[in-house]
Amino acid sequence: MKTVLVTLPVEERHKPKLEAAGPDCEFIYVGLNGATTELVQQADIILGCVPAGMIQASPRLGLLQLYSAGTDPYIVPGVLHENTVLTNATGAYDKAVGEHAFALVLTLQKKLHRYRDAQNAHRWTDFGQVCSLSDCTVVVVGLGNIGLHFARLCKALGATVIGVKRRPGPCPEGVDELCLTDELDSVLPRADVLASFLPGTGATKAMYTSERFAAMKNTAVFINCGRGNAVKTEVLIDALQSGQIAAAGIDVCETEPLPENSPLWEQENLLITPHVSGNFHLPDILEKIVDLSAANLRAYLAGEPLRNVVDFETGYKR
Repeated sequence: MKTVLVTLPVEERHKPKLEAAGPDCEFIYVGLNGATTELVQQADIILGCVPAGMIQASPRLGLLQLYSAGTDPYIVPGVLHENTVLTNATGAYDKAVGEHAFALVLTLQKKLHRYRDAQNAHRWTDFGQVCSLSDCTVVVVGLGNIGLHFARLCKALGATVIGVKRRPGPCPEGVDELCLTDELDSVLPRADVLASFLPGTGATKAMYTSERFAAMKNTAVFINCGRGNAVKTEVLIDALQSGQIAAAGIDVCETEPLPENSPLWEQENLLITPHVSGNFHLPDILEKIVDLSAANLRAYLAGEPLRNVVDFETGYKR
C-alpha cells in the first residue's frame, strides 16, 4: 500500500475525488504547514508542496505533485531522488495571476495608488495626466499560461502585444508579434508596459538590468508577477528614482518577506503586493489543482503519462 501525503488545503468534499484516484493508497492529510520530515520520508507520493530540505532525496518518493507553478527549490541537485517524478501546477494560476498583473497596470497608469495615498492623508489632490492601455505597446516576457492570459486581457482593451518566449513557434491568438528571449533588447524601446512572468532559473536571475531599464521609455511601467530575483532590488529602486521608468508594480521581491526597513516601501511610484496573486485566494485555483492532482495520481499508479512533468534543466513543464 502506497502512502499519499496531501499538503493541499483540501476540504472534506475534495477527499473522495483524491481517494477514488488511489483506492488502494493510505492518505494522510496535513494541510499547508503540517508536513514533518518524518511524514515526508514515509511518503510514496506527495500532493502539494513541502519544504525542500525535508525531502533529502528520499528514494521512496515516487511522485511530487506541486501546487505551485514555480519549481525553483525542487530542481536543485540533491533535493529529489533521480527516480522521483516532479509535476507542477501550470495552468491553475493563469486567470488569478494574469488578472492581478492586469489590475496593477491599470492602477499605475491611472495613478490610483497615488489617489489612495492621498485619500489616506485626507488630501484632495490632482495628480495630472494618465494614459490609456489602448494606446500602448505591451511587452510580455514569459508567454506561458499566465503571460498569455494577461496578454489577451491587454489585447482586449486595444493594446499592441509583443510576446517574448524561449522557443520559436507560431504566434498565439491575442499576441501581435512574437520574439525570442535573446531579442528582448530590440523591443524594449517600444514598451509602454513591460510585464514579466518568468520562473526563477539561472537564466532569468537579474535579467532586468539598469541598461535594460535605461533602454525603455521614461513613461513606461514595469510589472513583475514571476520571480523577484529577475531584478535586483537596488536596480529597481534606481530605475524608479532616476526616472528611467515611470512606475512599477510587483507581486514578488528579491527578498521575501520584504524587510520592514527595505527602501522599496518608500518608493512613491511603486505598488507592492506580498506575493498574493496566486496562492489560493481565487477559489477555482484549488479546484483546478485538486483535479490535476487526482488525474496525475491515477495516471502515476497506472503507469500512464502524467501532465505537467517538469524538465529539471529549465524548471518548466516539458
